[in-house]
Amino acid sequence: MSPLLPPVDPSVTAQLVAALTPRLRKRLDAGVAKVTERPVVRDGDLVRIAVDDDTDLELHAPGGVVTRAEAIRCGCLLAPDCLHRAAAASAAPVAEPTDTAIVEPPHAEPSVTETPFTEGPQQAPPASESDSGSGSGSPHAPAPVRADGPVPESATPAQREAAAALHDAAAAVLEAGAEGAGAVLQAELLRAAHTARLAGLPRAAGRAVAVVTAVRAARDHDPAHRLSDLTAALRDVLVLAHRLQAATGPELTELRGRVRQPYTPDGSLRLYGLFAEPVLTATGYAGTVTWTADAAGRLHTVADVAPGGAERATGSADRAVRIGDTSLTPRELSRAGLAVSGATVSPAGRLGAGAGIRAVRAPGVSWHAEPLDRLWAVPVAEQISRALASDLDVAKAYDTGATKDPDGRNGGAGRHSRDSGGDRDGRDLLFLDVTLIGTVREAAGECLLADCDGLTLRLAAAHDDPALPHRENLRLLALLASERGARLRVVARLTPAPLPRALLLAASRPTDPAAHVDLGLDRLRRADLPAAPTPDAPATAGNSRTTPIVRPAAVADEAPVHLLRRRVHQAASGGRRVLAFPGSRDSEAARLRRYGLGTAGELLTALHATAAERARDPFGRLLPADAGRFAAAWLGAAVYAEEVDRALCAAAWGVSPSPS
Repeated sequence: MSPLLPPVDPSVTAQLVAALTPRLRKRLDAGVAKVTERPVVRDGDLVRIAVDDDTDLELHAPGGVVTRAEAIRCGCLLAPDCLHRAAAASAAPVAEPTDTAIVEPPHAEPSVTETPFTEGPQQAPPASESDSGSGSGSPHAPAPVRADGPVPESATPAQREAAAALHDAAAAVLEAGAEGAGAVLQAELLRAAHTARLAGLPRAAGRAVAVVTAVRAARDHDPAHRLSDLTAALRDVLVLAHRLQAATGPELTELRGRVRQPYTPDGSLRLYGLFAEPVLTATGYAGTVTWTADAAGRLHTVADVAPGGAERATGSADRAVRIGDTSLTPRELSRAGLAVSGATVSPAGRLGAGAGIRAVRAPGVSWHAEPLDRLWAVPVAEQISRALASDLDVAKAYDTGATKDPDGRNGGAGRHSRDSGGDRDGRDLLFLDVTLIGTVREAAGECLLADCDGLTLRLAAAHDDPALPHRENLRLLALLASERGARLRVVARLTPAPLPRALLLAASRPTDPAAHVDLGLDRLRRADLPAAPTPDAPATAGNSRTTPIVRPAAVADEAPVHLLRRRVHQAASGGRRVLAFPGSRDSEAARLRRYGLGTAGELLTALHATAAERARDPFGRLLPADAGRFAAAWLGAAVYAEEVDRALCAAAWGVSPSPS
């Protein structure tokens, strides 16, 4: 995936790959590799790739996104049926789905997805054949009634068919693994995602696009790739496709998802800047989300997210965002305030920027003053319970693409990456007072150790991209860990893990507790740390500035659920074949049973068995593996491992796990 290319709509990639001949499909992965190595020149909305000395490939991206197959043009003799067009689309980032109209068969039950907001004033939704009558097809009519009660709503035939196609495409990707899922398999999943979106299943479609994005990141060895993100996206697609077949009523509404987040009037608001964080997604969107709180402590966000890369993520912090009659940069807003009248707010707390909104700049307050101080007054156990409950609903935020408020303003990139922060509601945020006590080295890098109400908390960098200052700031804060008793007020995001762990987003300034530092946007300097003791001053536990204490990771006698989780991740990365090889499967299953995890042992045994299961035809030749059986076994193991991880996280923080 080339970050220099504009994002391409999933339907465009699927269309171009489907048009290739079988011979060209076999050469598609090589074509993608060739395109990514060629020079790229951008001129406004036109991106030009020099395929060779005599041939140029052009991508027309009005608004920064390629939305039509005709917008990709090639100058070679085989165009438009050449390999180059499909290779360019497959090499480009996957665009957030566009506002394609939801199409359903006549007389089918109406889709529960909402009419997308248009670029101008809101328009009434187009009338359909089912809207004209007063029967069950009308969205305002009561549900049909039987003698024994209302008939529960069920998925339409088109939605069931789309869900089945999504399941088969995702199972094929799982069968091959990220290493074997080339451009053709990716295009099949994108086609299934596009079909699902047309059928009124935006939630499943968004997760399918996330799978393709994660697969491409893995194949390109992108440093930002996380195997856990790929595993979660695959799990979500398979769960949604499975549950949609039989779901009814409110469960079906939840599984379908929504195309757009609605903005509703919220009267007058007095907002206080809290902090700002950068957004940098694998789908080619970047920017900044600024968090604010109102007088009651409710969180609201102002987002400036659009197609772009790391440069946009860092530069948007100082780019003014217009809100009503005023404009503030995210860096300014995170420390100032707003007085807003006629406010419109999305369910996730995103503040609209329509023409009817009036806003003026107002003074901000420190984290130690009301109303912000009340965020830190909430007991830690209550915050953890809230965040774990939010994690249960995390896939719901994948419903939307790049959201827009009713006036068409780009509002964010959704949450196609759990690190994006683009459309979070803030329930997973933790507001903690901590005392730094040391550092610890992990596989992903160094993280801080902090005491939080008697628990040893690990604070890790929220993003590893070198263009963002997260990791550099963490290293400087580690110098404070050598000063036993260095106390900070922080904002972090919970990471479910067997040990208390969170991603550090903002912290009070060490030399001025009344101010704060946005750790993804501001760069700390040594001058921002307390002055080191003079040579004549005796070194004490409170003023020592030696190398930070490095403590080894605690080795707890915990249930070895990681044995099952590791196999789940291996399958997502390497496919079914990596689990078909003989190895230590029996000893791992036996170890799980010894720790009382009998179900985990059975799931691991079934996972290996289905991976190695191959039938033969009457002539003794191996038949293709049953991808559906393997996907079912893998899904059971993935869901179980996730639930155990959540329970272990709750136990580590000393709270009761939320029911799933």
